[in-house]
Amino acid sequence: MLYLFVLLPLLGAIVAWIVPDNRYRPLVLPAVAIPHLLMAFYLAGNAPPPSPGGWIWLDPLGKIVLLCISMLFTVCAVYSVGYLAYRQERSNRVLCIGLLTCLSAMTLATMCQHLGLLWVAVETTTVTMAPLIYFNRNARSIEATWKYLLICSVGIALALLGLLFLAYSTHVAHLEATLLLSSLKASAKDLNQGWLHAAFIFLLVGYGSKMGLAPLHTWKPDAYGESPGLVGALLAGGLVNCAFLAILRVYQLCLSSGKEIVFFQNALISLGLISMAFAAVFMAKQADFKRMLAYSSVEHVGILAIGLGLGKGALFGALFHLMNNGLTKGVLFLSSGNIHRSYGSKTTDLVRGALTRLPWSGGLFLAGFIAITGSPPFSPFISEYTIVSSAFVEGRYLIGGLFLLFLTIVFIGMALTVLPLVMGTPPVDLEESEYRDRLLTVGPPFVMMLIILFLGVWPPDALLQLLREGAALLEARP
Repeated sequence: MLYLFVLLPLLGAIVAWIVPDNRYRPLVLPAVAIPHLLMAFYLAGNAPPPSPGGWIWLDPLGKIVLLCISMLFTVCAVYSVGYLAYRQERSNRVLCIGLLTCLSAMTLATMCQHLGLLWVAVETTTVTMAPLIYFNRNARSIEATWKYLLICSVGIALALLGLLFLAYSTHVAHLEATLLLSSLKASAKDLNQGWLHAAFIFLLVGYGSKMGLAPLHTWKPDAYGESPGLVGALLAGGLVNCAFLAILRVYQLCLSSGKEIVFFQNALISLGLISMAFAAVFMAKQADFKRMLAYSSVEHVGILAIGLGLGKGALFGALFHLMNNGLTKGVLFLSSGNIHRSYGSKTTDLVRGALTRLPWSGGLFLAGFIAITGSPPFSPFISEYTIVSSAFVEGRYLIGGLFLLFLTIVFIGMALTVLPLVMGTPPVDLEESEYRDRLLTVGPPFVMMLIILFLGVWPPDALLQLLREGAALLEARP
C-alpha cells in the first residue's frame, strides 16, 4: 500500500501530461490530492509493517511530516484551480507535472528508513521544484531559479559526502557497509568516531542549506519572492519539512552513537539562533512582502533547530511547530499570491489597503501574520511557548532570552510591513484589476486558517499522541 501511495501522484503527473486543455489540466491536482490526503489519514493510524529489508516504513516522525505535507498540498491543489484560471496566458503543463512529481518525492521521503534513498527523495524535490520557480518566465525568476539550484545542489552534494563518510565509518569498523537507519543505530557505538563526526557535520550543513538555516539561506528570498504563491507555500511547508526530517534521522543516529549528540545539539542551537538573528535584521522595513515571508521562513527553521537542539520537553514543541509553520505559511503565501495578482506588485510602495480592495485575502494575510508571530489562540503560540519554556526550565536562560528577543524584533519588523499593507489606503492611481476574491482562491486558505485555530484551541488527542510518539524517538537514551 505504501508503494501505491508513492505511485499515485506519479500517475496523476502522467494524466496531467496527457490532458491537452490548459483549463482542465489543473483539475488533476485536487483529483490526486484529496485521495492522497485520505490515505495519509488512514496510514497515520494504520501504518503497515516495515518492508522486507526495512527500507520503507512509516514511523511516527514520518507520519507527522506526511500529514502536514498532504494537508498543505491538498489546499494548494484546490487553490490552483482558481489561481491558474487567471494565468491562461501560459501553459500550466510543467507546473502541474512538477507539483505532482514533487508530491510523490516528498511522500517517499517520509517513508525512507534508508539514508541513501532518503537523499534521492530529497534531491528529487529539489529538481522538480526548480522549473516551477521559473513559472513567471522573467529575468528575476530565472535568476532565482539558478540561485536555488546552485545553492541547494551544493548543499545536497555535501549531504551526499556526509553519507559517504558515514558508510566509510562502518567499513573502518569492519562492519557490513550499510546506510539503513536501523542497522546504523544498532552499531553506532562501534563506528569510527572520527568519520562519524565528519559525517554529522556534512549532513547538517547539507540538509541545513536545503532547510534554509542561516547563513545557508541565501536562495530563499529570491526563490520565495519570484515563484507563484502556491509554489512558495510548498517550498516553505513541504520541502523545508522534508529536509528537517532528514536532520531528524541524523539526530536519531547521533543519539545511538552516544558521544556526538551534545555536539550536534549545540550546532543546531547555534544555527537556529543565527537564523533568527538574520531574520530579525532583514525583516525590518522589508518592502517586498513575499521576501518578508522568506525571511519569516528563515526564522522558523531556526525555531525548529533550536527546539531539536534543546531536546527533552522542547522536542514535542519542535514537532508540533513543524506542522504549525507549514500550515500557517500556506495561508500567508496563498493570500499573498492573491494580493500580488490584484495589485500587480509585491512591494509596499504600491500595495496598500488590501482589506479595502480584497477583504478576504487581506483578512487572511493579517490573520496569518498574527498566527505566524506566535500570538494566541493560534497553534504556533503553543509550539513556540513549549520550546521557550523548555529552555528556561532546563536552565538555558541565555538561549531563552535570545529566543524571546528575536521573536519580539521579528514581530515588530513584520508589523511595520503587514499593517500598512492591509490597513492603509489604496493608491488613488491604482489600475483596475480583473482579479477578484473567489471561492477557489480564498476558500482553501480560509479552511487552513480554521485548522490552525482549531489546533491552537483544541488539538485532537490522536495528534497529541502522535507528537508524543515522535518525540519519544528523539529522546536521549540512558
